Amino acid sequence: MDDLTIAHMIHILAIVCWIGGVAFATTVVIPSVKALPPSERLAAFHRIESRFAPQARIWLLLAGASGLWMIQRGGMWGRFGDPHFWWMHAMLCVWSIFFAVLFIVEPLILRRRFEDWAARSPDGAFRLLHRVHIVLLGLSLITVISAVAGSHGLSPF
Repeated sequence: MDDLTIAHMIHILAIVCWIGGVAFATTVVIPSVKALPPSERLAAFHRIESRFAPQARIWLLLAGASGLWMIQRGGMWGRFGDPHFWWMHAMLCVWSIFFAVLFIVEPLILRRRFEDWAARSPDGAFRLLHRVHIVLLGLSLITVISAVAGSHGLSPF
């Protein structure tokens, strides 16, 4: 088994765990937390998020590292200049959004502001949190479908 095959296996595993976790958070966790009494929501969300966020960061880093390895090792940098490989741009874009959110925006900015907002307006805070997760999940799923289709030769160009 060569290193590209191993990188591809790691990449797929990381994507399944990362986006699967986003799907679970979006469709199960957040709706369940929203159903709790407002006074219990933030504590419940933090209990769950504190266990999932480190895992999401690890899967995200593994997806990025394995993707970068495959691009470099496979000599695929030129694909970013070819519109037939538009799905590679989509993967990089979604990965970059999640990287920014998980490593910069959430820990440095959002966490503190979300806690303040959730204390003042629990319904509004969790409604927005859910909507953002729905958008991110939608972008992620479209990207996964596009990457599978594109890597199998389907292209609108």
